[in-house]
Amino acid sequence: MTNYHLQENLAVSDSGFLFHASTGETFTVNETGKTIIKLLQQKKEKEEIFSEIEKEFDIEAGLLEKDYDDFINQLKNFSLIEGI
Repeated sequence: MTNYHLQENLAVSDSGFLFHASTGETFTVNETGKTIIKLLQQKKEKEEIFSEIEKEFDIEAGLLEKDYDDFINQLKNFSLIEGI
């Protein structure tokens, strides 16, 4: 399983605003996205992230996995995270 970490040049605000310093691009994420990013910053693994999301939000496990994978793919497409 691949673990991910955020790019070093990515600034993340408490409100879910992301700034990619290398490109000048900005992004906004919702509460779930903000929580995932916070957990990625803490170097949590996928299972730990799922556990935290399930505690904080009312979301079905099957839907969570699909949404998480979609979100991670979007972050990869914008070069905001790297797999390790």
